[in-house]
Amino acid sequence: MAFPSLQIGDLVVRKPIVQGGMGVGISLHRLASAVANEGGVGVIAAAMIGMKEPDVAVNPHEANIRALRNEIRKARSLTDGVLGVNIMCVLTDFSQLVKTSIEEGIDVIFAGAGLPMDLPKYLQETRESLQKECNTKLVPIVSSARAATLICKKWLQRYGVLPDAFVVEGPKAGGHLGFKPEDIFDPAHSLENAVPETVAALKEFEEKKGCRIPVIAAGGVFTGGDIKKVMDLGAAGVQMGTRFVATHECDADIRFKESYVNASEEDITIIKSPVGLPGRAIKGKFLDALADGKKNFRCIFQCISTCDPQKSPYCIASALLNAMKGNLDRGFAFSGANAYRVTSIISVHELMTGLQKEFETTAETAKAGFESMVEATRAGIDHAMAATRVTLDQAVESTMAGLEKTMEATRAGFNQTMEATKASFNHTVEATKASLDQAVGATRAGIDQAVVNTRASLDQAVETTRIGLEKTFRAPKPLTQED
Repeated sequence: MAFPSLQIGDLVVRKPIVQGGMGVGISLHRLASAVANEGGVGVIAAAMIGMKEPDVAVNPHEANIRALRNEIRKARSLTDGVLGVNIMCVLTDFSQLVKTSIEEGIDVIFAGAGLPMDLPKYLQETRESLQKECNTKLVPIVSSARAATLICKKWLQRYGVLPDAFVVEGPKAGGHLGFKPEDIFDPAHSLENAVPETVAALKEFEEKKGCRIPVIAAGGVFTGGDIKKVMDLGAAGVQMGTRFVATHECDADIRFKESYVNASEEDITIIKSPVGLPGRAIKGKFLDALADGKKNFRCIFQCISTCDPQKSPYCIASALLNAMKGNLDRGFAFSGANAYRVTSIISVHELMTGLQKEFETTAETAKAGFESMVEATRAGIDHAMAATRVTLDQAVESTMAGLEKTMEATRAGFNQTMEATKASFNHTVEATKASLDQAVGATRAGIDQAVVNTRASLDQAVETTRIGLEKTFRAPKPLTQED
């Protein structure tokens, strides 16, 4: 199974991999263009992008805008692939960086470290100022379905639009994390839970607007197998940062990259950032020194809107800038939870090719496992059916035998009942016959007696009549005149 493409609106990315934006100076035009040439989304990080500009200490905002334009143009000169810019919402020049990216025709803007509630406004304003259509895709970075839902509601209410996609970042990500410190290691907040929850939450908005909002999974994705796993959970693609640090094309100093190769699992730690969010980084002398107390510093960049120089223990811009240059004694390297698994520095081509092969191998293994499971299930079903057939045959035989016995018993009972009925009937007939004979006898006797009585009565009547007649005939006739 080959890599599927990733579609963000009408933008088609050949491979479903977004290279995470990593400031300060870790992902610039070299890394972004290399990833884009390999079919992924190459991302330039806007945070303190003007660090190498000569006037950065005097005009940090102007330096950042100028550097961003230059980095986008350099990257575009090296690739025809898909390019993006990652812009933290807490940057003081957030709106200007967004508008600059759109003006330069960037394909995608990824906005995190806060909720980018007004991101569509800057796209609309830039369209109006340029008086032309701008097709930049807007992709918020969130850590939960709840945050994604809130952004969708606000964007619809205020601007009538929805995000083109979401990056859902789990607690194993590197850099700043959108979680409370106590939630970072809570399984309930894992990427494996957040991805399907967000996919489900977005369906309501997709149906409402008749569009698709792909979810891009980030945080702890290290291998092609991991990519397959989160895509099986509903993700349309992944965002990876840690793996791209350990590439030849990464814009950081080689010593920064080697800190990943040399890190152990115990070296990966959670820190408190002046940004106001927890972060994940690799332990070193700088972070160890912070445990001794606050470090005095002067804020010259004014880069983070949520940073309070009076309370912050260090300047994160300076620390990350030093680390990017390889001076890890005066700074530290942000990293993902799996940075300790990095064993060597390779090219972007090797990394992308390896990820694709791992993805395909995992997919084939899963397919083979599924087919094996199907065969095992089929065999189990066949065995169960055979056993069931035997059981049914036995049950049928037993039932038939029982029925035969029942029928024999019923037949015998019926015969007994018939014999008893016949005997009773014969007895009744005999009794009835006897009663009839007795009744006939009594009737005949009655009739005979009646005949006798009648005959006697008739004889008596005849006798009486005869006597009467004799008297009549014997009486002397009266004399007439003739006599």
